Amino acid sequence: MLSEQGHERPVISSPENVDWLLRGRMAHLDRKRFVVLLLGAKNAVIEIHTVFIGTLTSSLVHPREVFNPAVRASAAGIILSRNHPTGKSEPSHEDREVTERIARAGKTLGIVVLDDLVIGDAFFSFKEHGLI
Repeated sequence: MLSEQGHERPVISSPENVDWLLRGRMAHLDRKRFVVLLLGAKNAVIEIHTVFIGTLTSSLVHPREVFNPAVRASAAGIILSRNHPTGKSEPSHEDREVTERIARAGKTLGIVVLDDLVIGDAFFSFKEHGLI
């Protein structure tokens, strides 16, 4: 959808926009999936990249897998997202640690991590809760 020329790219201005874009792809999967939205300078979505598909309860994500496609696409910023197959949208301790590590790496690379959404029955925005 996003790679076809002539189609307008979605612009992200709120966590609700991210939820709307990803919920149908991620909310009801039986395994954890970690994706990164690559954004241009005006928060237009360049690409949605799946970084990792995990098990029911875990996903191991390393910053190099997150930033490799972002660097190649010359993304100005990224938004992280993961689903919780249990339906609970509250981030786990592991989720919080991974997000913190990725945000630190982003500062080093000059690619801003704008938010991280956990998608379950509802969504949890790290930015809205002051965690990014």
